[in-house]
Amino acid sequence: MERRSLGAAALAVGAVGLGCMPMSWAYSASHRRGDEALRAVHAALDAGVDLLDTADMYGPFTNELLVGRALKGRREQAFVSTKCGLLVGDQHIVANGRPGYVRRACDASLRRLQTDVIDLYQLHRADPEVPVEETWGAMAELVNAGKVRALGLCAVGARAGRRRGARMHDETIRQLERVQQVFPVSAVQAELSVWSPQALDALLPWCAARGVGVLAAMPLGSGYLTGTLTPGQGFEPEDLRARHPRFTAEMMAANQPVVVGLRRIAERYGATPAQVALAWVLAQGPQVVPVPGTKHERWAVENAGAAGLTLTAQDLDEIDRLPAARESWD
Repeated sequence: MERRSLGAAALAVGAVGLGCMPMSWAYSASHRRGDEALRAVHAALDAGVDLLDTADMYGPFTNELLVGRALKGRREQAFVSTKCGLLVGDQHIVANGRPGYVRRACDASLRRLQTDVIDLYQLHRADPEVPVEETWGAMAELVNAGKVRALGLCAVGARAGRRRGARMHDETIRQLERVQQVFPVSAVQAELSVWSPQALDALLPWCAARGVGVLAAMPLGSGYLTGTLTPGQGFEPEDLRARHPRFTAEMMAANQPVVVGLRRIAERYGATPAQVALAWVLAQGPQVVPVPGTKHERWAVENAGAAGLTLTAQDLDEIDRLPAARESWD
């Protein structure tokens, strides 16, 4: 497969990554099985997926341990991306961007991942009490020390840090422009999907103009765009969708036309709605890599297959004309 540059790192053109978070955190705890998760990672690698995305907060820590186990004997096949900057407590999550903490967090991630270098080290969230330049400078030192190959930044949350009248990613772009003065940004991770396309407005153009890669998080809409979820099915209490404004029974029913549209296109290709949703993300630019999360081997293989689906201009126009997704506060 042809390869291109993502800053200092190499990714495959038209490839789909694997988000490892659901294997240990945030989704349906009763469905988490270590052996199944290991099979999912191995199946993804066998199917040509080379980007594995995790973070120290997932679990916390257990997700990196799982990825480390999965990569035993296969480290050279994978592009490993992990994150630092968030600490998980019993009922809260706080940011920590102190340089000393960043250095310790990196060393701990290296041990859990059982590797001597992290391909892409991302700042999960900036610490409001520490200038982001200080945090980024500490991360740059890790590159100079050979512990990290490239640096990335995760976009500010959908509503965090927004001012009245501001676009969704204005705050992220401000942070990017600040840290870019300290050390080059190789990649930005942000939510991007058929039902959450806001990153197309300003963030993707900013990245494209500077040769910065984009890791598209939640490209399947946390599972909704696969067409496998039933309105009103309910979610386990710790599942993040139990509190998400698009996963109330009313909104899941109201947003069915989006899935119907994806399924209509999928039928023309003998594909699935999920593969069409991922192909749409891939069509947004050569620097964009969707990172769908899963903990099941079947879905990992299906998602990887989206790399072989090329949508026509007519398909893309049809998707663009689908109804905008609604939320419970709309």
